[in-house]
Amino acid sequence: MGHWAKINANNIVQEVIVIKEAELDTGNWGDKANWIKTSYNTSEGKHYVPKDHQDWSEESADQSKALRFRYAGIGMYYDATNDVFYPQQPFASWTLNKTTWAWEAPVAYPKEENKSYDWNEDKKEWVEIV
Repeated sequence: MGHWAKINANNIVQEVIVIKEAELDTGNWGDKANWIKTSYNTSEGKHYVPKDHQDWSEESADQSKALRFRYAGIGMYYDATNDVFYPQQPFASWTLNKTTWAWEAPVAYPKEENKSYDWNEDKKEWVEIV
């Protein structure tokens, strides 16, 4: 058994299921080329020891099990060239960091204790939530 993400023609994840690869090979689930294996135990490019309630505290000795930088989720994009899953762009002004595979705002998030902020795309700035 393994976790598999089904992507559409635009490489957007449509669903993630647990299934035997042999079942995907039957063709009963559509073109196998649309199914990309993903690892529930992969986060930020590292594989972690599987646990009932994964806490990402213990890295696996076998990092070859780290698949596609992170576990796939519905709506994520699959970049076949770089073989990674990453979230879709949240705002037009944000850029993709191709080391962390995370979107970054053009202005760093404020580091003030006990305050929360939302991104204002029109102003291209963080606005305090009051």
